[in-house]
Amino acid sequence: MAHPAVAVLEYHLVGYRRVWRGSVFSSFVLPLLFFLGMGVMVGEYVDRGGSLDLPYLDFIAPGLLAFSALQIGMAEASYPVMSALKWHKTFYAIAAAPPRVADIVAGQLAFIGLRTLIASTVFLAVMAAFGAAHGWWALAAVPVAVLVGLAAAAPVAAYTASVETDSMLALLFRLVQLPMMLLAGVFFPVDQLPEVLRPLAYAVPLWHGVELCRAATVGAAPPWPVALHLAYLALWLVAGWYLARARFSKRLAV
Repeated sequence: MAHPAVAVLEYHLVGYRRVWRGSVFSSFVLPLLFFLGMGVMVGEYVDRGGSLDLPYLDFIAPGLLAFSALQIGMAEASYPVMSALKWHKTFYAIAAAPPRVADIVAGQLAFIGLRTLIASTVFLAVMAAFGAAHGWWALAAVPVAVLVGLAAAAPVAAYTASVETDSMLALLFRLVQLPMMLLAGVFFPVDQLPEVLRPLAYAVPLWHGVELCRAATVGAAPPWPVALHLAYLALWLVAGWYLARARFSKRLAV
């Protein structure tokens, strides 16, 4: 007999098999168009200025890989979770069956991790086709991207279980995701930010994922120790896991 968390994952996979076409644009096409537009086209002009010590395509591609993983994690932990808690009440039905709240959270995060894994693998393949992945170490960017997606998804799932209206989710994307993308070194080095803003960049999980993905695809060590970056991302995941389990338990009253 499958573990209850695996059964929850299977539920998500069965549902995703019916609707996966709707996620192709946001999960695959849009990030790749952004990669081509910014990395290939804008990159030609940035390289002429010589402000970076590597081609702009090599700089921005791993940043976009990490951000697309974070985007998937936040998206899957927001509206689908609210739907299952508030509108369709799916999690209430699951909680009435053998799966526990911990199994519901684990199954949700496992599904998000699988979604991120597939999208990140495709993104890395496109990077390799355009020469933006150097050496076998580039493969390490995929598990890093999955960790970034989960580090974002777990606390967002806890937040979603704490709010009542989807307008609060819209604020999350506008006031958290967008500034994170601009501050975390995706498009330009963090040391070009004003000094007062740099601690904010270091505090968000995306910057740590960007640094690790860039180090893997470029083939150079990041400025901070790899273990420190990984530990910080793991901290976000573990803390988010416990918060999500607590909020789900309160919401489902079990």
